[in-house]
Amino acid sequence: MGLSFVAASLEKADFKVQILDNYHIRKPLEMVQEEIRKLEPEIVGITCGSVTYRPCIETAKAVKEALPSCKIVVGGWQPSYMPESLLQHNDIDYLVRGEGEEAVVALASKITEGEDRKAISKIPGVAFMDNGKMVITPPKVIEDVDQIPFPARHLLQMDIYDRAAPYFDAKPMDTMNVVRGCPYNCAYCETKKLWGSKVRAFSPSRVVAEINDLAQNYGTRGIYFVGDNFTINKKRTAELCKLMKREKLDIEWVCDARVDQVSRELLREMKDAGCRTIWFGVESGSPRILEKLNKQITKEQISHAFKLCKEEGIQIACSFMLGIPGETIEDMEASFKFARKLDPDWCQFNVFVAVPGSALYREVIEKGLYDRTEDFVTYVKTEEFDYEKAVKIQHRFHSTFNRSPKRILRKIRKDGFLTTIKDGFRYVTH
Repeated sequence: MGLSFVAASLEKADFKVQILDNYHIRKPLEMVQEEIRKLEPEIVGITCGSVTYRPCIETAKAVKEALPSCKIVVGGWQPSYMPESLLQHNDIDYLVRGEGEEAVVALASKITEGEDRKAISKIPGVAFMDNGKMVITPPKVIEDVDQIPFPARHLLQMDIYDRAAPYFDAKPMDTMNVVRGCPYNCAYCETKKLWGSKVRAFSPSRVVAEINDLAQNYGTRGIYFVGDNFTINKKRTAELCKLMKREKLDIEWVCDARVDQVSRELLREMKDAGCRTIWFGVESGSPRILEKLNKQITKEQISHAFKLCKEEGIQIACSFMLGIPGETIEDMEASFKFARKLDPDWCQFNVFVAVPGSALYREVIEKGLYDRTEDFVTYVKTEEFDYEKAVKIQHRFHSTFNRSPKRILRKIRKDGFLTTIKDGFRYVTH
């Protein structure tokens, strides 16, 4: 989605753009080089996170070997948090930090006009090496996000994506991100360093227009609104729901939300507009760990939100984290017990790994609470557990949670006997 937003902004500025989702397709670098020699692009942009750091570096090197004149621009999470980790590689020419749409267009214009380094150094949100010195400009947020064109999905091979989700029956399903920025300070999250702390959202009319575009051009029947703060502005969310009903959109949808951002009235509006499931990040059943995570929610708020959703007929998906530094096995068991009590329709237990940008990452590094690091992904180890032990606990929780008689009967009623058996086998073997 990030590449699609950037590509759409470049097309709007009259650049010719192509996208290769090679993190998904996984073409060998030799084939990527063949494509580069054939297209002879002036610029190749690569998105990079902590997990994709190594493939990003390898791709940049391969592109430079195939076409030395091509300028390599890297954007995304890693350049926003740790620009020096990328600029140490001579194959990378420029970084884009923070929101990329405006910065990439400005940078591409300067590169194609003659690469005036002085002019480039005035673009917000870029970084590069100049005579051995690192030049970094602070990023700025895009205040009016409605000016950003629809993501350039026409540049993606839409047929290679699953376009389905277990949280509703509608197919094909596509994702939309309609809210940027976060005012919260969760200890495990690094989102603010990319999107900023000021919340900005696409207007209801802009959201509905994009949904109509998806339905007409891609046959979309379901939407997953990704992003934790979908309901942060209850008034705007209610306006969107009213507009979706007025436009008679034949769409089912799922969204992510915080438990303290829903009310009975809002849930009713959402259900009437096609909302089938809400995904909540519960994170822990231990009050002590919830406080450490600084999410500013309580078990009482979590239980209340789940109760409201069930009473209003909205399905619930949720996630917990295991392996937080300072967590005990007893805390993990408390999370499992709380999950059983909450009884969501879907529940996922995730093992925490520390990545740059968050308060927990700094704690892990400063206190030496890890036993290995793979590039910038750091695996937590304490006196209570290491990553492998946390994974074993995760598997036990998933297996036990999903194989309870009550949940098996519920799944058979919803998905049928064969699907239930297959999913049960998947949980057992994985």
